[in-house]
Amino acid sequence: MLSPITNPVLIFAIAMVIFLIAPLIMRRLRIPGIIGLIFAGVIVGPNGLGILDRDPTIVLLGTVGLLYIIFIAGLEIDLDGFKKYRGRSLTFGLLSFNLPFLLGIGATYFYGYPLAAAILLGSLLGSHTLLAYPIASRLGISKNKAVTTSVGGSIMTDTLALLVLAVVAGSTQGAISVDFWFTLILSMAIYVAAIFLIVPIVTKFFFRTLSSEGALEYVFVMAVLFVSAYFATVAGLEPIIGAFLAGLALNRFIFEQSPLMNRIKFIGNALFIPFFLLSVGMLMDLRVLISEPSAWITASLVIILVIIGKYVAAWITGKIYKYTKEEVNLIFGLTLPQAAATLAATLVGFDLGLFDQATVNAVIVMILVTCMIGPYLVEKNARSIVLQEEQMPYEPSSAPLRVMVPIANPDTMESLMDLAFIIRGQSSESLYTLSVAQGAVEDSSSKIVEAEKLLGHAVTYAAGAEVPIHMLTRVDPNITTGMIRAMEETRITTAVIGWNGKLSTPQKIFGGILDQLLERTSQMVLVSKLGHPLNTTKRIVIIIPAGFDHKLGFYEPIRVAKKMANQLGATISVYVIKDETLVYKKGFQKVKPDAQVTLTKLENWNEWHQKHMPLLKVDDVVLVFSARRGTVAWHPQLERLPRVLANANPKSFIMMYPQEEQKVDLRGTRGMEVPKTFLSNKSYD
Repeated sequence: MLSPITNPVLIFAIAMVIFLIAPLIMRRLRIPGIIGLIFAGVIVGPNGLGILDRDPTIVLLGTVGLLYIIFIAGLEIDLDGFKKYRGRSLTFGLLSFNLPFLLGIGATYFYGYPLAAAILLGSLLGSHTLLAYPIASRLGISKNKAVTTSVGGSIMTDTLALLVLAVVAGSTQGAISVDFWFTLILSMAIYVAAIFLIVPIVTKFFFRTLSSEGALEYVFVMAVLFVSAYFATVAGLEPIIGAFLAGLALNRFIFEQSPLMNRIKFIGNALFIPFFLLSVGMLMDLRVLISEPSAWITASLVIILVIIGKYVAAWITGKIYKYTKEEVNLIFGLTLPQAAATLAATLVGFDLGLFDQATVNAVIVMILVTCMIGPYLVEKNARSIVLQEEQMPYEPSSAPLRVMVPIANPDTMESLMDLAFIIRGQSSESLYTLSVAQGAVEDSSSKIVEAEKLLGHAVTYAAGAEVPIHMLTRVDPNITTGMIRAMEETRITTAVIGWNGKLSTPQKIFGGILDQLLERTSQMVLVSKLGHPLNTTKRIVIIIPAGFDHKLGFYEPIRVAKKMANQLGATISVYVIKDETLVYKKGFQKVKPDAQVTLTKLENWNEWHQKHMPLLKVDDVVLVFSARRGTVAWHPQLERLPRVLANANPKSFIMMYPQEEQKVDLRGTRGMEVPKTFLSNKSYD
């Protein structure tokens, strides 16, 4: 075993490298990044390779991260949603906490744990962390009654778990007596009243009179967080209760989409929370799991107890409120993962001497297992719920159509402009052309001159078609950021972008720039590789994945395809993969202009690749109705398809990504976009 590193700069450098690499590795393995950071702590910690010690620096930053997690949980709770479904949320919250809590107490006390330890262990089983909530949000079911019930119930479970923690922590300092309960209840009442009376008053005063810049606002929020956490200890409570109450008190003052909330989450997710997860991993001792079979027995016991308790709670709630099987499984998947409150209670129990090393290891194993099962269940059942809902009605867009063409390669400029002319049609809006020069601000003058020269040919070409042009130039160190900034500033609705068919890395769909653009935008994006002039096209071959009819932007790709066919005098051949064709037939009939359309249903992707793709002709254009990763209708084949089409005949294809309701949110669940059973590399199914 190596000697622990003591140089503070090197310690911080190693931690930053871990925070960078661990989530990337987990993404490749399709496992939430939170687990990678815990694993990293196990490997580099004192019970692993011994590279880092769990010294006061790690403990300090880990404690800050712990408070940060609980604080953000309080900030993010939807108080209005809780009020709307408070009856269901209260019912489910009580069931979701009490069933695992009582099961945990009974089983662990019978197993040999002291009563205080059994109660604390039962309480951490009753809590849960909404780790998979971003999955439900990006699939568009955040307002579903099952999701709202789960989110509202989390208020109950977290509050009750933290309350039990306060009682257990206080009881370890002396016998529980009437004086203990009187002091605890009185101090809690005074403390809670002070938080919810003083914090809002001070916050209103600050934001109205003193707030002038982002940094000052952030410092104020941090002051509220840590002062509240400290005075919780004065009241005889745990600091995490103060952090949770501070988040609730500030909930209505910090909007979800505000720059301040973005700063809070950014700093927490990038720095403090990873330190907390790293410090938790350092507590785990694999030698204990190997040498003590009791640790595995405890781990198996708590995993079984939490699964039974959470599922039964979801099942009973579903029976009472007549939820479908998919909604019951969705509630179960949302409330199964154990992370924030569980880790908090485990650390407190360890510090108080209630939990030994074997128990800590068992709880960490439970966290790893539940954090992998939960997102999988949510992904699978959320997709089923979305596809069972009614299709979006056809409503022609009233927003002005604004088409943008980023110009980077003069050789492909004309083909991209031709495609943009067709999509724009007779719109009164100008066609926006963009050139982003990669560089620093100090080089802006020369870079802008170069960018404008690149756009000169585009202006001349558009003038020949009598299409008005609005030139955009941006200088940005990151090309993707420059493109996104231009799209937001000019309210672009559709972007037409070229692709050369080459990958910067094998893990990407198109390459770093385009992949980032798709991930960070919600507008319609057409990624095209045109190997022949569009005006020689005789047929447009459209590939549609299952579930595409349930996307918000379902009709716009149909409009573009029919407009292309109408302008080019081409026919349309539609291939629907593993879905019914009737709804797509109706969709093509609703949307103008008219075009000759034939629809064919394919049973799987394999049928397309082996039977129909070899029959493509040189004057065909393949148009793929695609989907951003993690959204409805996404399938792994949609990411492999560009590489396949780039090396097939014809050389012309367009990947069309329709408008999304909001930017895709993949927090905490990178790589968990579809159930793993869909990810076979041996077939195209």
